[in-house]
Amino acid sequence: MGLLNTLSFRRLQKGIDAANMRQNALANNVANVDTPNFKRSDVSFESFLREQERGLQSKLGAKVTDPRHIQFGLTGNVPSPVIRTDKSTSMNNNGNNVDIDREMALSAENQLRYSSYVQLLNSQISMMRTATEGR
Repeated sequence: MGLLNTLSFRRLQKGIDAANMRQNALANNVANVDTPNFKRSDVSFESFLREQERGLQSKLGAKVTDPRHIQFGLTGNVPSPVIRTDKSTSMNNNGNNVDIDREMALSAENQLRYSSYVQLLNSQISMMRTATEGR
C-alpha cells in the first residue's frame, strides 16, 4: 500500500473530482438559464460518502462515546460522484428550472468546498513529506 493510497487521501481526491464535476454542471446550468425546457443538473457525492460512513460504522458495532475517538475499520471503497438532473421542477413558463441566484450561491459554496479539499490534501502531503524526510 502506497503512502498516497490511504482512505482519507482517496476521499479527498474524489471530493476534488466531485467539486470539478459540480463546477462544470453549475456552469452549464448558468449557460442555459434561458433555454426552454432545460433541466438543471447537480453532482451528488458528499451525501453518498456520509451514507457509506454511517453504514460502515453500524456494521462494525463499535461504540463511539466521543467525537474525538479514532474510527477504525473504515477501509471501504470511496463512492464516485454522480451527476443528477432535476426533472421534477419548473421555475419558468418555458419549462426551465434554473434559478440564477441559487446557481451562483451553489457555485460559491462549491468553490469553498474545493479550496478546503485542496488545503486538506496539501496538509496530508506535507505531513507525509515531513515524516519521510524527517524535517
